[in-house]
Amino acid sequence: MLNMDMLNITVGMLILMLGVLIGVAFLTLLERKVLGYIQIRKGPNKLGVLGILQPFSDAIKLFTKEQVFLSYSNYFSYYFSPIINFMLSLIIWSIIPYMFNMVMFNLGVIFFLCCASIGVYTLLIAGWSSNSNYSLLGGLRAVAQTISYEVSLALILMSSIILIMNFNLLIFSNFQNLTWFFFLMIPLSLCFFSSILAETNRTPFDFAEGESELVSGFNIEYSSGGFALIFLAEYSSILLMSMLFVIIYMGGYDLNIFFYLKMVFLSFFFLWVRGTLPRYRYDKLMYLCWKSYLPVSLNYLIFFLGLKMILSYKMNLV
Repeated sequence: MLNMDMLNITVGMLILMLGVLIGVAFLTLLERKVLGYIQIRKGPNKLGVLGILQPFSDAIKLFTKEQVFLSYSNYFSYYFSPIINFMLSLIIWSIIPYMFNMVMFNLGVIFFLCCASIGVYTLLIAGWSSNSNYSLLGGLRAVAQTISYEVSLALILMSSIILIMNFNLLIFSNFQNLTWFFFLMIPLSLCFFSSILAETNRTPFDFAEGESELVSGFNIEYSSGGFALIFLAEYSSILLMSMLFVIIYMGGYDLNIFFYLKMVFLSFFFLWVRGTLPRYRYDKLMYLCWKSYLPVSLNYLIFFLGLKMILSYKMNLV
């Protein structure tokens, strides 16, 4: 019986990862279409019906190109950091609170924060091991940005956790039957959305790969499969963050079409922001985190702590 359970979990995880990769492929197509229409052009429309086979063509092209190995790079670190980054981005998906055939996480939020924190090291190692000044500078900026916004991300998550007093993501849906948490804490949810934009290195916070001044940042020396894996990890993180936002602030996890539509809508927001907003200045990015989001998230945390204490005190009186 135990062997059968382990087999079910393994097969379930493989199907999930395959689904994530297909989702990532079509998210890249959606991004190119959305950016195309924002810039008043068509986007990919030649390969297949309405360009629907374009992501698979891109994948074949990227993985069959010649891999460049630098003479002066730290070979093993350079080669394995994109692979570890990609594996981490897929492993985090195991926190999805499926009600069947999967791992059930009672500490899903903590697991997410741990994996997100480890992901920082892969960026740093990728930038450092290339032995290029440009990639090192991009890596340092990416790490500073990611670490800064992880602090505010964790504090914002703590406010929601204090409301439900549980780390299990499945419990969020029990508390949002009557109203979404989004309406209870609109400023906090918007701060969370900005923080996940910065966490995934997306516009307007894409300083790690600002082409105009950093020639693509920490991944400048990567080509072929290495670049493709970094690319896949980024888009997998976008889908994951969208799902996390929906679970925490927009009604919780529910196995219906509405949940997936909300998730696609949030992913579309990432692309919309990229098409419309200019890039921030780097010092303004740090100012925004440490002088805006951090005080707001701390104040909300203290507020919800007080609210929870008052409610528990009243319930004890009753």
